[in-house]
Amino acid sequence: MEYLIGVGFALLIALFFGNYVGLDRDRAFYPTALIVIASYYLLFAAMAGSVQAAALEVLVMTLFVALAVIGFKFSQWWIVVGLFAHGVFDFTRGMFIDNTGVPVWWPGFCLSIDVALAIGLGVLLRRRLAPAASRQTA
Repeated sequence: MEYLIGVGFALLIALFFGNYVGLDRDRAFYPTALIVIASYYLLFAAMAGSVQAAALEVLVMTLFVALAVIGFKFSQWWIVVGLFAHGVFDFTRGMFIDNTGVPVWWPGFCLSIDVALAIGLGVLLRRRLAPAASRQTA
């Protein structure tokens, strides 16, 4: 169920807030989403009161924040990579970090929202490139 809700929430973010409201017209929309997504595990560590988990989560979060900044500054394809990589991280993180504050359903929810947003942004970026490519060949 968490996978279905995650994909549904990703569609809500991309279609309603992105396309309909127009928040994705600003290059900061998806990088900010990646930073917020990456920060949740730190919140869960704080809720559990685990300094060790918080320290590890900060290290991992730093990587995703770096991808968000690089994607904002240079190419949004780095945001696609960051969102997809965070989805993979969601699926595997329990093997590396013991964070008892993470709800049981969260990794599946976050995996599905991350991957769905990565795919959606990738499609959007390809669509933006397609008209430019067709103008160059004409």
